Amino acid sequence: MEVFECVSFILLKDKQVLLEHRSKLKETDPGMIAIPGGHLEAGETQQQALLRELKEELNVTPRNAKYLCSLYHPTIELQLLHYYVITEWEGVIVPLEADAVDWFEIDNAPVATEADQIALAEISRVNQFLVD
Repeated sequence: MEVFECVSFILLKDKQVLLEHRSKLKETDPGMIAIPGGHLEAGETQQQALLRELKEELNVTPRNAKYLCSLYHPTIELQLLHYYVITEWEGVIVPLEADAVDWFEIDNAPVATEADQIALAEISRVNQFLVD
């Protein structure tokens, strides 16, 4: 089975996480509340994909990005999500591909997928090492 690699970006601000309300027209996870992200393109590194996807999805550029973990997410395809934590960025957040984005308390974030739930739990577990 082919594995599709993706980057997911966890933007944190004051113990809150930015989540997207995915468009109902999306092929994968339509209408769900999720951590934003996107697929790596052919020949692209995770870091290159992270920069491109942040610009395409939210119109921001990270000042820092720390790798958190990688988790499989079975949807209509098998995805390997590489999660990055971002606590500083440049630009104003604008949802360019999602229906909307909102800030949620990280401990009560209503993410729909198990992979996103595990990633947020991992932040709580190792947070002292992720935030400068």
